[in-house]
Amino acid sequence: MSEPVPLQRNETRNSRRRFVEWLLGGGLLASLASFFYPVLRYLIPPERADLGSDTVVAAKVGELKPNSGKIFRFGNRPGLLILTAEGEYRALSATCTHLDCTVQYRSDLHQVWCACHNGFYDLNGRNIAGPPPRPLDSYRVQVRGEEIIVTRHREV
Repeated sequence: MSEPVPLQRNETRNSRRRFVEWLLGGGLLASLASFFYPVLRYLIPPERADLGSDTVVAAKVGELKPNSGKIFRFGNRPGLLILTAEGEYRALSATCTHLDCTVQYRSDLHQVWCACHNGFYDLNGRNIAGPPPRPLDSYRVQVRGEEIIVTRHREV
């Protein structure tokens, strides 16, 4: 009459074992996925997102002081509007070409800087130091009345 007790213990032991095997297998699967996902993202990069619109009002005249910059929205991506020390407006994509971090204007250096990995661009958007592989996209700037209009260049 003592036989039913060992069967219950075996069932309990088997269900615990299955649970531990499932937990370890799931952990192994998650580890493999976390390793291969970045490799696949590197080998098959995502398509460049469309900027959305071709023209935006980036700022109002007088909003920027000479030798300063401002981040603005250009569709679904950030843009960077710079008023140089000479009083000229420049507009660039504010997305670093290395790992898509948002760049900023460094007035002390008169350069565009990516804080993620210390990448630098000149005021024309050319990559000059650090890991960025390509220049920033540049945009056309026009002053119409009190508005500063930024337009994406059309590729022909």
